[in-house]
Amino acid sequence: MFCLSELEDTVRVPPSDLNLPLEVAIKKALQKLFLDKVLSIGLCVSIYGIKSIEGGFVLPGDGAATYKVVFRIVVFRPFVGEVIAAKFKESDSNGLRLTLGFFEDVYVPAPLIPTPNRCEPDPYNRNQMRWVWKYGDDEFIIDDSCQQIKFRVENISYPPVPTERAEDAKPFAPMVVTGTIDDDGLGPVSWWEACAPISDAED
Repeated sequence: MFCLSELEDTVRVPPSDLNLPLEVAIKKALQKLFLDKVLSIGLCVSIYGIKSIEGGFVLPGDGAATYKVVFRIVVFRPFVGEVIAAKFKESDSNGLRLTLGFFEDVYVPAPLIPTPNRCEPDPYNRNQMRWVWKYGDDEFIIDDSCQQIKFRVENISYPPVPTERAEDAKPFAPMVVTGTIDDDGLGPVSWWEACAPISDAED
């Protein structure tokens, strides 16, 4: 889910930060450039460390110092087939939206929710729908009471930035993870905690 990547970039340190220790000033500039940004390699969640710094050129009329920096970053880059634990964010007739805390664009579309199921108005939240999975005579609700939900990654996409957006459009998501909970062991962890372990004591 997380991996370490090495990058090289030209970093501009503004005059206001030149009084800081060089590595501190450069790390501050890198965080502003990359932290919480989606790159081709995934979502940057942390600047791990700086390997080398070269330069320190000041362009005429600028006042800022420019450095060539080699550094490592921690990126969130899940792979297809990976099982990840998340929390419930919201749901509607299209499916579920889950959150990892630092990343909230995880979607489980309706066809990837266990069947038979139904979508109904949430009696505790009039602005939201909730999903119910029917298994035999039991019904299992998927809502914000679910402390942990396990999903398997089905797809990771990087939508292009829209040139025009409607006023009521949802915030643009530069990275979207699509998951499924339609398999044994997936879905709210509470579904499976009550399952009795299979005993091989009997011959």
